[in-house]
Amino acid sequence: MANIDVLDMAGQKVGSVELSDAVFGIEPNTVAVHQMVVNYLANNRQGTQSALTRAEVSGGGRKPWKQKGTGHARQGSTRAPQWTHGGVVFAPKPRSYRFTVNKKVKKLAMKSAFSGKLSDGQIVVLDSIAMDEYKTKTVANMLKAIGAEKKALIILPAMDQKVISSARNIPGVKTAQVNTINVYDIVNADKVVIVKDAIGKIEEVYA
Repeated sequence: MANIDVLDMAGQKVGSVELSDAVFGIEPNTVAVHQMVVNYLANNRQGTQSALTRAEVSGGGRKPWKQKGTGHARQGSTRAPQWTHGGVVFAPKPRSYRFTVNKKVKKLAMKSAFSGKLSDGQIVVLDSIAMDEYKTKTVANMLKAIGAEKKALIILPAMDQKVISSARNIPGVKTAQVNTINVYDIVNADKVVIVKDAIGKIEEVYA
């Protein structure tokens, strides 16, 4: 089992914690991680793109000139795709890009993402995040103290509105609870900041 330092909000070491090899110590499966990232991005697509086909563009009901004898190429409508203001060939229509991924693959991808971050030294464990008021500066100073000033994902053991609201205004910083974390946010973050109480819940779900 890997042993990692536990820091306080000032960046000082206050202890250590063991991380389960079943979640944080596996050989990362890049195929599973890639599949989950593609799934996350596809499921977030609106799918509202739309254009008109030649059947839907108004006008063009009359043949522009007779079939033969004019010297022009034969044409049946001024709304065919080759005409200005004509319809679009294979026009995109509103559709859903959603697809599902096998539960075993989801679990493997999550464990792979955590294991990859730990092996790269990009996981920080915090003793706790104690906030008496809504204060963005408090979270910003904490992230600076623990070396997570760029893109950071803060994983909380439970809903904490003060932390969530205070971190929301900091560019590149996201918060999540154990039941809302996803592979994309873990992979996309430069540092994954996990509150100590959340580790047991993560291991309980994914080990």
